[in-house]
Amino acid sequence: MKFVFTSRHFKAHDSLKEFAEKEVDKLNKFFDGIMKCEVILSYEKPTNSIKIAEIIIDTNTHTVLTAKATSGDFLASMEMAFDKAVVQLKKLKDKLKSSHSPRLSDMMNF
Repeated sequence: MKFVFTSRHFKAHDSLKEFAEKEVDKLNKFFDGIMKCEVILSYEKPTNSIKIAEIIIDTNTHTVLTAKATSGDFLASMEMAFDKAVVQLKKLKDKLKSSHSPRLSDMMNF
């Protein structure tokens, strides 16, 4: 999986990048088909106001998932955005599983 970390209009600390990498690695246990994960950190002006974390996930099913969260701290924003991404990945996995697997009632008719 390709990992891209971007901080807009500021230089992010290494600890933020390491935290993002660990969280991205955890996403693989929810969905195996992640091709690329992009984490974007930015803030609204003035600098000490709202911090924004956005996660864009490209999957092998040609589906692009986006999770965005805001708070007063970058770590909190990333945690909330990753939680939203996990929910979306679980939903996508269930959707793919239910559309490709035969129903039990159909299997009983054979």
